[in-house]
Amino acid sequence: MDKIVVEGGARLVGQIPISGAKNAALPLLAAALLPSGASTYHNVPQLADVRTMAKLLGMLGWQVDDARRSLTIAPPAGKAKAKLEAPYELVKTMRASVLVLGPLVARYGRARVSLPGGCAIGARPIDQHLKGLAAMGAKVTLDHGYVDVECKRLRGATIVLDVPTVTGCENLIMAAALAKGRTVIENAAREPEVEELAVVLNKMGAKIQGAGTAVITIEGVDDLHPIEHAIIPDRIEAGTFAVAAAMTRGDVLLEGARPEHLDAVIAKLRAAGVTVAAEAGGLRVRGTGELTAVDLVTQPHPGFPTDMQAQFMVMACLAKGQTVIKEMIFENRYMHVPELGRMGADIRIDGRVAVVRGPVKLTGAKVMATDLRASASLVLAGLVASGKTEVLRVYHLDRGYEAIEKKLRAVGAKIKRAKQ
Repeated sequence: MDKIVVEGGARLVGQIPISGAKNAALPLLAAALLPSGASTYHNVPQLADVRTMAKLLGMLGWQVDDARRSLTIAPPAGKAKAKLEAPYELVKTMRASVLVLGPLVARYGRARVSLPGGCAIGARPIDQHLKGLAAMGAKVTLDHGYVDVECKRLRGATIVLDVPTVTGCENLIMAAALAKGRTVIENAAREPEVEELAVVLNKMGAKIQGAGTAVITIEGVDDLHPIEHAIIPDRIEAGTFAVAAAMTRGDVLLEGARPEHLDAVIAKLRAAGVTVAAEAGGLRVRGTGELTAVDLVTQPHPGFPTDMQAQFMVMACLAKGQTVIKEMIFENRYMHVPELGRMGADIRIDGRVAVVRGPVKLTGAKVMATDLRASASLVLAGLVASGKTEVLRVYHLDRGYEAIEKKLRAVGAKIKRAKQ
């Protein structure tokens, strides 16, 4: 098992290329189940979660050809039949595996998918996925930890989501693309990754309007055709490196980053005293002086993303004054706090509210990663801590950051991967 070792104190200067978005790639790979031919995606991030989704597609019978940063996904060849079950062994390792549910039911009339269960950062049920499919005429049965969904052909419906769930919205969009008639999804998730899925499905021949807003309308079509598409840059990876530049008083160009996907993050960085400017090649971030405490509340997009909360909490440890953070998305997303406390952070938790007092001097320590974004926050803390920080259980990190240690080392960080 690997660990990340960081020697703090280096200023980050240079350029960091931003990889394709993990949270866009996963639904797009699932969408490749819908057309009758082979689709090719470019700018595919080299991540554990992407490999897991590709493995799942292979288990379902699809042919997945991996050519460096491109993936070609072709349906079962010849007389081979598609398998319509996503087993527990894979779904338990990655919740996004449930994204094959909508496409399989839409194209083949049935699917059997393991229930994903809980998650370290809080409950993440799929009730909204199933509610929407049932509204579209599907028979939904729960049995021995699996959900079975059947419908000869889904039909359009008006679906009002109780919460704007991203994967739920994506599953229903894919299902509705081949349904008979019109589907309207209200209280839809507005994340850029949802909008990206609609862009790709429309390239395949779907008729989707309103993606990126709270109301999405899908006119079902009879079939879809394969496409070629380059995946958007990862806004959370870009945000993470932006915080790293700010904390180290660095000067970093985030190559390919799209400012329009980072409005809330950029606003908070600027409020904290960080210089952020859009350039032709991406987004430049400069940490020019003393950081100012800035309160934040995590919200669905276009609000401040929960996936950036842990990283901003580390930055708050260096800021002058008191920072109040309210985590409104997941009920258990402060698991990095005790580890930051071991490094000298002054953080008090009261339910969903964290109060951070700064500035403090962080010191290197051996710390344990508990989830993907917590892992990133501990690496960021190591960049500014005195001495050596060892981040253990970095398999979490590899789910969402492509070679983070190499990218940081290229801009001056003293960081390496080693065996535990």
